[in-house]
Amino acid sequence: MINALPLKSTTIYTNFVMTHKQTPRDFLKLIIGRPVVVKLNSGADYRGVLISLDGYMNVVLEQTEEYVDGQLKNKYGDTFIRGNNVFYISTQKRW
Repeated sequence: MINALPLKSTTIYTNFVMTHKQTPRDFLKLIIGRPVVVKLNSGADYRGVLISLDGYMNVVLEQTEEYVDGQLKNKYGDTFIRGNNVFYISTQKRW
């Protein structure tokens, strides 16, 4: 459902859907190299540049920041996030 996406992501996703009849995986390929927020099942957010992801939703980010309850907790360089921990991935403008 498009309305469930954050506002900054909605335009990118809407433009993608309107011009392509493809899968969410194709959309995720489109956003490689862009800033994203990866929301975990635990509620934590990881913000960074999406470097890669695979069919299991394993994610690699660089320039990663960890946010818990909206507060910046840590900064990391490269980060690997196991796919079974991922709740969603959202694009956003550079923070």
